[in-house]
Formats: sequence, C-alpha cells, structure tokens
Amino acid sequence: MLEKFAAVQMIDVHLPTTDGRQLVLTRYTEPEPELSLLLKKLKLELPAQPPPNITATAPAPPTPL
Repeated sequence: MLEKFAAVQMIDVHLPTTDGRQLVLTRYTEPEPELSLLLKKLKLELPAQPPPNITATAPAPPTPL
C-alpha cells in the first residue's frame, strides 16, 4: 500500500510568459488506477491542485564597469 502512495509525486511546472514573468504550477501526478481504487475504498480524496503562482523573474545582476 505504501508503494502505491509513494508513486504520487509533486512537481513544479515552470512556464515563461511573454512579459518576462514565470507561471509556476505545482501539481501532483495522477494516481494509478490501483491507488484510485484504494483511495475510494478508504474514503479518501487527494487535495485539490494548488492555484498557480506568477513570479517575476529576478533582474540580471549589474555588470561591472
């Protein structure tokens, strides 16, 4: 049972925007059918996917003169 739960992973998907910011989607992978069945039998649900974050890219370091 623990092996089935261990297969679910959290990942961050980084997508650049056209205005220089970055959209970060933190997502967990879809559970395998066996884990979905196990969750259903245990009357458990995975939490909702977190909302996306939009971050500004870090400014480039100043160049020495």
